[in-house]
Amino acid sequence: MRHRKKGRQLGRQTKHRGALFRNLVTSLLDQERIETTGAKAKEIRGFTDRMITLGKEGTLPARRRALGFLRSKAVVSKLFSDVATRFNDRSGGYTRMVKTRRRIGDAAEMVAIELVSRPEVTTKKKPDARAAQSAPTETRTSE
Repeated sequence: MRHRKKGRQLGRQTKHRGALFRNLVTSLLDQERIETTGAKAKEIRGFTDRMITLGKEGTLPARRRALGFLRSKAVVSKLFSDVATRFNDRSGGYTRMVKTRRRIGDAAEMVAIELVSRPEVTTKKKPDARAAQSAPTETRTSE
């Protein structure tokens, strides 16, 4: 019977699974969008929400607890300075999961998990090559 056994095992032993979750949460907070399997994404949602809540708390003990879980001091400082301020008025639900594809090797359902309020990334569009060719160009004649 599985009474009071919460969480997915993911075919790993306890230490390996814990390290996997810590690495995934660290990468998610660093890059703000990662692609992983659906089961792993569902598992790291809670850990990510807990870390953002610690960042919103902003105290020294909260920072030490975050340092005990996350793998990078740079990510912890980003969490407490940047990410936590973006979610100040939000009381939960900091992540979003978007189904992307099926993995080719084993047909596992892949999911992009991202922070809900990411900074907008603007990309410059290159001028359309066809539009540049169809536009009349002036030719100079040498006199």
